[in-house]
Amino acid sequence: MKKKVVVAFSGGLDTSFTVMYLAKEKGYEVYAACANTGGFSEEQLKQNEENAYKLGATKYVTIDVTKEYYEKSLKYMVFGNVLRNGTYPISVSSERIFQALAIARYANEIGADAIAHGSTGAGNDQIRFDMTFLVLAPNVEIITLTRDMALSRDYEINYLKEHGFEADFTKLKYSYNVGLWGTSICGGEILDSTQGLPESAYLKQVTKTGSEELRLEFKSGEIHA
Repeated sequence: MKKKVVVAFSGGLDTSFTVMYLAKEKGYEVYAACANTGGFSEEQLKQNEENAYKLGATKYVTIDVTKEYYEKSLKYMVFGNVLRNGTYPISVSSERIFQALAIARYANEIGADAIAHGSTGAGNDQIRFDMTFLVLAPNVEIITLTRDMALSRDYEINYLKEHGFEADFTKLKYSYNVGLWGTSICGGEILDSTQGLPESAYLKQVTKTGSEELRLEFKSGEIHA
């Protein structure tokens, strides 16, 4: 009987590689789970599902944690105008906890033997994921191929190409974190601090110039439409 692994699946390069590698090379029954904190469109989620099955997943699920994330975290950051170093919205790091909670709950629900995520070892996301899984799913193995095998993005892209997976590999050289509170991009040119990102790297391009006035109304600290 095959072992079950839940892959925290964003649809990016690292988690795409993880799904295919664990299915093909390790013989796992792969459950690709996308924990959506509000950044994915319906079209993107549909593409995620299609790609997960092409990569070899047994099952794909989207777990919508947008409301939970807002009610338990984001609204308090709005209340306090919380910014890291006074400038940076705490978007990705705050979302990761709720994504990890959702993945751990799902892994326990299906009786998974392992949970895999795409952290590279370069930042703090690995801690947020690993600690959450260790607490909420203590008997489940944690797999992080990109980190533990010290994989390069070129290696992962070449592996996917060699096994027939078609994608926009220009975009896949970047790592995107898309959520309700913001979008961050890493990889590519910005691994070298002397370079900036080309316009094509952004998920959305600038279509307007000039300035606009946006008026927000708050009631009891919350934005009111």
